[in-house]
Amino acid sequence: MCTAVTYQTNDFYFGRTLDYDFSYECEVTVMPRNYPLPFRYLGVREQHYAVIGMAYVLEDYPLFYDAVNECGLGMAGLNFVGNAVYQNVIDGKDNVASFELIPWILGQCASVKEVRTLIAGMNLTGDAFCKDLPPAQLHWIISDREECLTLEAVAEGLRMYDNPVGVLTNNPPFPRQLFRLNDYMKLSPRDPENQFSRKLSLESYSRGMGAIGLPGDLSSASRFVRAAFVKMNSVSGDTEAESVSQFFHILGSVDQQRGCCEVADGKYEITLYTSCCNADQGIYYYTTYQNHQITAVDMHQVNLDGRGLMRYPLRMGEQIYWQNRE
Repeated sequence: MCTAVTYQTNDFYFGRTLDYDFSYECEVTVMPRNYPLPFRYLGVREQHYAVIGMAYVLEDYPLFYDAVNECGLGMAGLNFVGNAVYQNVIDGKDNVASFELIPWILGQCASVKEVRTLIAGMNLTGDAFCKDLPPAQLHWIISDREECLTLEAVAEGLRMYDNPVGVLTNNPPFPRQLFRLNDYMKLSPRDPENQFSRKLSLESYSRGMGAIGLPGDLSSASRFVRAAFVKMNSVSGDTEAESVSQFFHILGSVDQQRGCCEVADGKYEITLYTSCCNADQGIYYYTTYQNHQITAVDMHQVNLDGRGLMRYPLRMGEQIYWQNRE
């Protein structure tokens, strides 16, 4: 299970949590402009936009979980188990395997507007990357600073939805998630007013009572509501440090702690990592479950005209600053 959000102050920020019960060897990965990018049915793209994101690199191929390109377009894939339906190859279409989708889009689109045009001629296939790595059932959030959309491959076909909230979790399908916000329209960051009855003298007895009813469980539907409420009411300064800090606080509202979501006997889903990317500047920030110190990788500090992937293993282990020890 996962949660992705967008956020904007002076710059545009894009990121997500990755919640699961085990981890592949994820690395912050920079795909430079001249990295030969192979596709199952569309040949090899020798030149494309540079991309930075979190990926599992297998056979020198970046299997991105989330990423942004040098133009400021961001994209993330989130679990959509039981609803994702991929197609067989269709002649006359751009046949793209689901694991290729993020580099295919980010490699050639500079904006959501361009994504809409590109996807119109696409067919999303269920090819496995390899026999030991079957296709993940996913849906995607794609955003720039101007607009955001959700992409879902379902039994009825490929669906694109405007995403005015800039939030995505997992199930149910996005239209149902968005509609459910109607149930919470009376929530507020302000103190509530007595609308229960004019015959009773009711008063607030604690701060934060305007948000009573905000769901606090770990289900994807509840995380969608909670992340939307926190994000839409979030207030931050415009500096980079203030913006990045606030972004991590937004996603902290849906953090998953070990022990609270048991998926099998003795196995628990946790927030493996949380990312925040300044899409305008190409800086990828992250924390991990074992390390809450924010680590950053700047894509513009490497040769973006190169041909090889640049890979940065995650910094694990809690980084504690001792204030009163030598």
